[in-house]
Amino acid sequence: MTKVGFSTEDFNTFTIEGLEPRMEAIRSSIQPKFQLIGEELRLYVESLLNQDMHLHIAQHARRTTNPPKDTWLAIAANKRGYKKHPHFQVGLFDDHLFVWLAYIYELPGKQDIAKLFLENEHDIKETVPDSYMVSLDHTKKQAEPFQTLDLTASLERFRDVKKAEWLVGRHFSASDPLVQDGEALMTELKRTVQTLVPLYKLSYTALQ
Repeated sequence: MTKVGFSTEDFNTFTIEGLEPRMEAIRSSIQPKFQLIGEELRLYVESLLNQDMHLHIAQHARRTTNPPKDTWLAIAANKRGYKKHPHFQVGLFDDHLFVWLAYIYELPGKQDIAKLFLENEHDIKETVPDSYMVSLDHTKKQAEPFQTLDLTASLERFRDVKKAEWLVGRHFSASDPLVQDGEALMTELKRTVQTLVPLYKLSYTALQ
């Protein structure tokens, strides 16, 4: 098992001023960890889904001025990219680590997925633990506990608003000892992915 965690310095990367200095820290300190963690997680997801999956690491190549506020790895069924496909994400903001099953706005057919999810709300509520979080915008830190989420309203927004997104998963505080303990972190990442795989599979029935 990969035994790579994230240090306080990794989270402090997002306090570094300037695009190039921050990107250099991301490339030198965080991305090598993403490669190791992502490859093990990719193989695990493959075993759960019995299909080829591919690791993508955010490069932030389009940025010219503003440094990224977060960074992430993604695991998707498509070799060329992940944004237009349901995918799993693991990443960092300055104050927490996130792991998501992500449906972001570039995804074609998101209306079909939203409709299917609305038709299967009961199953979703049975699948997703109350302690999990839902984000409606992957660029923002804010997320709501699944326990208090208006699931219907969030899915209707995902269906009806062009830029709307729907991400479900977990947050781990930067101060949580688990994020520095590589073995414990990997165990929780795998557990989270395993919990969300039924939802991932359900969403693909809407795309076929």
